[in-house]
Amino acid sequence: MYIWSVKKTFEIMLKTPIQYILLYFLIIFTNNTFAQSLDKQIDSIILSTFNDKDGPGGVFMVAQNGKPIYQKGFGKANLELDVPLSPAHVFQLGSMTKQFTAVAILLLEQQGKLSVQDPIIKFINDYPNGQHITIHHLLTHTAGIKDFTKMKTLPSIAQKEMTPRMMIDFFKDEPVDFLPGEKFDYNNSGYVILGYIIEMVAKEKYEDFIQQYIFNPAGMHQSYYASDRKVIPNRASGYHKKQWGYVNKTAISFSVPFSSGALMSTLADLLKWQQALNTDLILNKTGRAKAFRTYQLNNGSGFTYGYGWHIKNIEGVPTREHGGSVFGFKTMGIYIPSADIYVVGMSNCDCFSPTTVTGQVAALVLKQSQQK
Repeated sequence: MYIWSVKKTFEIMLKTPIQYILLYFLIIFTNNTFAQSLDKQIDSIILSTFNDKDGPGGVFMVAQNGKPIYQKGFGKANLELDVPLSPAHVFQLGSMTKQFTAVAILLLEQQGKLSVQDPIIKFINDYPNGQHITIHHLLTHTAGIKDFTKMKTLPSIAQKEMTPRMMIDFFKDEPVDFLPGEKFDYNNSGYVILGYIIEMVAKEKYEDFIQQYIFNPAGMHQSYYASDRKVIPNRASGYHKKQWGYVNKTAISFSVPFSSGALMSTLADLLKWQQALNTDLILNKTGRAKAFRTYQLNNGSGFTYGYGWHIKNIEGVPTREHGGSVFGFKTMGIYIPSADIYVVGMSNCDCFSPTTVTGQVAALVLKQSQQK
């Protein structure tokens, strides 16, 4: 086949005017030069922060029109074994998990099993003021309930195996910060409640629902509900940085972050996720519209959060963004719908945040795309 194709190419070239042949090779040369230049610019941005080749680091991906145009790892996946990071490594997502939880809720609404306007007392009959807190409030961080990550007693449960109901009982009787719909204030407790509601309505574990209705249809075979006991191929180790150097991350029971931050994935699988979100593969058009829009508070003022995504912009161009942070890991993903550009950065040390770097890379690639 290869011999035939080369022969055929030369036959075509012999019949083609020389100026078209030269133009063809000029286009190839220009495209290759552009790609090399973009790679170097992206490298420069990332290396401004992720520059310790002997320490933990991060992995980054830029995709456009559903295809990766840049993927690299920087630093080590495991310091003790001296394993370099690669784009194939599995990272804890932290709060990027909220995207999956929000979509799971919308899937259940799509199936006619709940409404985002349902009060949570319908599912938790003893929740204080539960008749006035809706699923919508939880999705948009406007419920006003106490964020368990800000509670001084959190260390007392951080390494305990907690059921979703135990987690809810841990924070539900805390004083509220404001009344439902009065303010936007990012809140992990709300997404733990959403995970519990998913389990109550679907009558199966949160992790099983995510596997069956999101990971499997999207082909995300390297994505997991986090576990420190399960053998996970290509798992990146997580680290903290102290004055004297790096240390292994503090152990945490993943039943604590639960549906607010306990999923794991890879760059390739996150691209599959984004592609699935662009079609009817998981959510229908109505569900996607609910996820990717902004909402208003009781007083009519708007805020820049949809269902599981921050709705922002880069130089006036709309974006969907979310980051994550959990012991030993930080993540960030930015999608630019109008240009179909997806940029993801994941770090295996919570001393390095990929948020700024990912934003700078997204701005660069967007600018280059606009100039073509």
